[in-house]
Amino acid sequence: MWPDAENTEQLLASARQGEPEAVNQLLERHRESVRRMIDLRMDQMLKRRVDASDIVQDVMIEANRRLQAYLQDPVLPFHLWLRQMAKDRLIDAHRRHRGAARRSLDREQPVVAQFTGESSLDLLAQLRDQELTPAAAATWNELQRRFEAACQQLDPQDQEIVLMRHFEHLTNAEAATVLNLSPQAASMRYLRAMRRLREVIQDVDPAGASS
Repeated sequence: MWPDAENTEQLLASARQGEPEAVNQLLERHRESVRRMIDLRMDQMLKRRVDASDIVQDVMIEANRRLQAYLQDPVLPFHLWLRQMAKDRLIDAHRRHRGAARRSLDREQPVVAQFTGESSLDLLAQLRDQELTPAAAATWNELQRRFEAACQQLDPQDQEIVLMRHFEHLTNAEAATVLNLSPQAASMRYLRAMRRLREVIQDVDPAGASS
């Protein structure tokens, strides 16, 4: 989901040399990934009030403003740095439009929306240890229902690590950095979340009926 690191490093090097076009390319090549990351975490209530593209644009403006400081002290890989800004903007949007009383939205427990689309189809097939095609509509609908219900039962950080690993395609080390965990702890959290999801959906009959 995120652009490859090698080209990003080349653009960062050019940006350090003062090339304005490198800055523009750097931000633009990450725009769609930031949009995807935000879309994954916007619930329907927020989507009715806020356009994801507006949040993305705010992130791009902030990143451009803060880029020189980042270039002098890159405390995170560039995509994780952008991602952190996007996360903060998204939390702010939820707080403004939903109210703090509806849900705890602190920085340690980010908002997680529903898991949908081709990425969830791939993950469901992996969890069931067998191929699943969209043509099996009854099976797919039942699995999707159970999958979303199971995701809602997960601890917020467990939800988040599934999103990061399967939908954003972050590595275990990157997920550990984002969650402020050791790589071992992040791996254990991921395995626990996957085990819970597998338990919930494994008994759905391939023909479309649940057992």
